[in-house]
Amino acid sequence: MADIELVKRLAAADQGLAIIATTRRDGTIQPSLVNAGVTTSPEGGGEVVAFVARGDAVKLRHLRARPRAAITFRSGWEWVAVEGPTVIVGPDDPPGGADPEQLRLLLRDVFRAAGGTHDDWDEYDRVMLEDGRAAVFVSPERITSN
Repeated sequence: MADIELVKRLAAADQGLAIIATTRRDGTIQPSLVNAGVTTSPEGGGEVVAFVARGDAVKLRHLRARPRAAITFRSGWEWVAVEGPTVIVGPDDPPGGADPEQLRLLLRDVFRAAGGTHDDWDEYDRVMLEDGRAAVFVSPERITSN
C-alpha cells in the first residue's frame, strides 16, 4: 500500500531526486527535476513533501497561480507519486508574515529533509537569500505507486 513511509524510503534511495509536475496556464504539464524529501508542514499538522526552488523558477509561477502539484520518486522500477495542494514559503510568499530568520531555518530544514548536507551553513544561507529561494510543500492528498 502506498503511504508516506514508502515516499520516505524511495526519496532516501535516490538522494531525494524527484520529478515535480506543475500546470501551465494553458493546462499542459511542466515536469522538472528537484531534490525533495518528507518533512513536517510549516502550517502545523502532518507530514508533507517539500523542496527548495529558486525565486525566479517557472515552477513557482505555476504554483502561485495553480497551487497543486504531483511529485514522483523512484528507485529502480519502484515508484511513488504524491499529489495535492501546495504551499510556498519564501521571500515573496510569507504565510502569516514569516520573518527572515524563520525562512532561513525552514530552508535548511527542507534541504536536510531532501538529503542535503553542507559544510558551510553561513554560505548556504547567503546563497539562498541571494537567489530568493522558496520552500514548496505538497500535502499528500493522494499517494499512488506501482
